[in-house]
Amino acid sequence: MESIFLNILLVLVFLFYLIAVKVKDLLYAIIILAAGNTALAVIFYVLQAPDIALTQAAVGAGVSTVLLVNAVNKTRRKE
Repeated sequence: MESIFLNILLVLVFLFYLIAVKVKDLLYAIIILAAGNTALAVIFYVLQAPDIALTQAAVGAGVSTVLLVNAVNKTRRKE
């Protein structure tokens, strides 16, 4: 059962990252990357690495998302 759940999460992470590359709007890409990083943190937790999972959730989904959103907000959009 754990193997099926882990495989579903791995496919989900791959799809999140693939969609983030394909999407045109940068803010949507950042949100999708944050979702992928959160799913990756869940994978680390399932693999019994809670310290890595906590770091991935805090840095990958938290800090980097805030920094990227801040950087995108400081740029001008070209329509």
